[in-house]
Amino acid sequence: MLFSLMKYEWRNLSADRTPLAIALLLGAALAYGAWNGSQWVNFQRTAIQSALQEEQERLRGVRAEIPKIESGEIKASPFTDPRLPQALGRGPGARYAVMPPSALGALAVGQSDLYPYYFKVTTGSKQTFLNADEIENPVHLLAGRFDLSFVLLYLFPLVILACSYNLVSAEKEGGTLALALSQPVTLPALVMAKLLPRAALVMTLAVLLPLAGVVMGGTNLSADGAGVRLLFWIAITAAYGAFWFALAVAVNALGRSSATNAMALAGLWLMFVVVIPSVLNVAVKAAYPVPSRVDLIQATRVAGDAATRQGSKLLARYLEDHPEMAPAEKGGAPDFGTIQVAVSEATERAVQPVLDRFDAQVAGQQRIVDRFRYLSPAIVAQSAFNDLAGASAQRYSHFLAQADQYHRQWREYFVPRILRKVKLSTADLDQLPTFRYREEDLSDIASRLQIAFLGLLIPVLLVAFPAWRWLGRYPIAGS
Repeated sequence: MLFSLMKYEWRNLSADRTPLAIALLLGAALAYGAWNGSQWVNFQRTAIQSALQEEQERLRGVRAEIPKIESGEIKASPFTDPRLPQALGRGPGARYAVMPPSALGALAVGQSDLYPYYFKVTTGSKQTFLNADEIENPVHLLAGRFDLSFVLLYLFPLVILACSYNLVSAEKEGGTLALALSQPVTLPALVMAKLLPRAALVMTLAVLLPLAGVVMGGTNLSADGAGVRLLFWIAITAAYGAFWFALAVAVNALGRSSATNAMALAGLWLMFVVVIPSVLNVAVKAAYPVPSRVDLIQATRVAGDAATRQGSKLLARYLEDHPEMAPAEKGGAPDFGTIQVAVSEATERAVQPVLDRFDAQVAGQQRIVDRFRYLSPAIVAQSAFNDLAGASAQRYSHFLAQADQYHRQWREYFVPRILRKVKLSTADLDQLPTFRYREEDLSDIASRLQIAFLGLLIPVLLVAFPAWRWLGRYPIAGS
């Protein structure tokens, strides 16, 4: 009987152009979101490729220049001579630390357009490259990018509600509900027969079009973890959609008119998708205000100026703390390169409290979000989509820790050579430290996604069970 009712409902949907038109609009939005996301990923890949190509060409130039300097064919100043480690490490020898887009990067831009995904690492203090990221389009930063996650978070629920706000009320207002229930079918079964075709249509679009976008974007589905991420994407999308379908059934079960249902569901969408996330955002910023980036730049500048004025004293203190790095030859005035080593160390120490305060405030904000995000399924779904697409704050922090470690390795290679006034050769270029990004462990990501899935599934059950009971008391007759 249920299958027959579903076939009948599908014929009704096919005859009624409105649900199909709404579904087509969703499909168009999803297709555009997939294309926009793939464009952003291609932009990232192009930028990374250009940076690495620039690095290779620069190092080839250094490799060709050193023999010419050694033979006396050309002359180089102490500030540009690539044989001097202080010159090579701060300029022509600098290398990039790169975080490539993830396998599913086209599904959600997230905050990847805010976070830098490559750094040019030098022997200077880490603030010199951490704050040298490119300026983004301010319109994009204000409004965000129109990607698949945006469509699924904002438009997907609206399509579900537009197709489901009058599941029962339309039959009642048309006078056909009592006639339908005179057949051997219960109201919950009738609602299920009306709900499943709508869910099949909308869910199919929400799942298949993103998958098509991923494939067309050149994603390697055989990449490590790509298959697991895709399964989680489908599960999170289905659970998020199921919540809105359950909410539509619950509102229908209250026995109100179609217009009242539409207003109530629009209010619930506004509350869960707009109001709660906005209030939570304001609350975390008020509870844990993050220091301004201007403060960090100002602190770096002040600390750098102060350290530069005391360069010789800082160098003497540095060599007292690191006697193993003292030059073999005693006496003589320290050169610019050796002083810069001590200046960079002092600058980093002076700025570190600002960075620590920033990290502490961000961690406090994240704790509040983690604690209260389950008030809104949209927040839970957003964090899951960002995790799946590699656009989360956790992945950026993971990259930042690796870049910081690579910066320490870079300085550990150059600083002893700077202090001992060692001259480098072309053979030393092959020994320069290289950066290799290591992805987060898939088990860590999967554990976060499992919690997010439960954070969506539990609200579905909490809404669906009362709705099912309310349908048993639904007023068949009357207004």
